[in-house]
Amino acid sequence: MRIEKQVINMHNVYNHNAPKKPTNLSINSDLLAKAKHLKINLSAALETALEAKVRLSAREKWLKENKKALASLNELAENDGLFSDTYRDL
Repeated sequence: MRIEKQVINMHNVYNHNAPKKPTNLSINSDLLAKAKHLKINLSAALETALEAKVRLSAREKWLKENKKALASLNELAENDGLFSDTYRDL
């Protein structure tokens, strides 16, 4: 797999143009009744919540997979500084 395909665009964690798919869910009946009473769009609410969960899980996975590299970069910066340090106004 090419590197470009492995990178997750954190702004678009899923294809917004993908077709909708009917799904059966089990939801607390009282919560469902209150949501319907308040005219909450269940599909939109679920998509919003699920997108946030997917985004968070993808971020955590990326951080875990790149933990060693990030630690190495942080150690390098601490030991040797950053290239941009010479351009900082102190």
